[in-house]
Amino acid sequence: MKLDALVKPPGEAGFGRRFFLVGYFPVYAATLWLLLLIWAGAWGPLRFKDAWKTASGLGLAQVVFLALGITLVAVVLHPLQLVLVRGLEGAAPQGPVRGWQLRLRWQHRSKKRLETAAVPTGSPPGAEEIQRAGAAGRQLRRRFPLPGHLVRATALGNVLAAMEDGVGRAYGLDVVTAWPRLYPLLGERVREIVDDRRDSLDMASRMAVTMAVTAVATIVLLAASGPWVLLAIVPSVLAGICYRGAVHAALAYTESVEVAVDLHRADLLSALRMKPPEKPADERTLNGRWSDHWRQGVPLPHDLRYVSIKNESYIVHKEQK
Repeated sequence: MKLDALVKPPGEAGFGRRFFLVGYFPVYAATLWLLLLIWAGAWGPLRFKDAWKTASGLGLAQVVFLALGITLVAVVLHPLQLVLVRGLEGAAPQGPVRGWQLRLRWQHRSKKRLETAAVPTGSPPGAEEIQRAGAAGRQLRRRFPLPGHLVRATALGNVLAAMEDGVGRAYGLDVVTAWPRLYPLLGERVREIVDDRRDSLDMASRMAVTMAVTAVATIVLLAASGPWVLLAIVPSVLAGICYRGAVHAALAYTESVEVAVDLHRADLLSALRMKPPEKPADERTLNGRWSDHWRQGVPLPHDLRYVSIKNESYIVHKEQK
């Protein structure tokens, strides 16, 4: 029985694709790496021939036991995905932490550089300068939230904060409170794109953290193995690559959420038994009232709470679908 049997998606046992990519695969990769070091003689000189001999000699019962162990760890860690992503976002810790403050100042400086680059220079500015400033302005909107107090200590945190602050702003909609209500209304194709990009973000985030922990475990295992301890560089580099991948996945996820809001915000109003306003200003006012209600529990005006489900616009919309 070979170790490659462990990599079969546990979806065959009732788990979904998301669990395999986000929960199972990072644990599998870390376990395989650490077992390779142990079988090669960790705590002493490594002999990878011994590792290969041990791996090729595994029986069916041993492979099943390893698969069950990996699955159990993945299941236990799976509910912590949101906590893990929040940690990578660089949320403010309790009390003053120098490292966090240094990272936060660095992010503020990065934002300031983009703000400066987004302003065309010259009188009048040339076409090339305007194009450069426009590109910097787009990066500023995608990578940083508009208010300074929302800036996070990490690049990933700032991309997600920019999404929460900017997506839906043009429509007066708070995307953080509206998204759980809008998501069930998405079309099949749009939802597929959103889910795929969210899975990419979560997998890259989980892989980055898992590889960072694996690097620490590698140092512990190889502390007495002389220069072999430098193998900890491998998971460390992978952790850095995966984190950069998580940032780019967050940018793609932001784009998909923005598209979903653009295309389906009228569906949300219809589902709430509201007639979609014809004027943009009225739409922003209506969305703002619902956002305040969802976010802070502000009571809705009487005329918004008791709109008939037989509203003509609602019926036409449903028939068109």
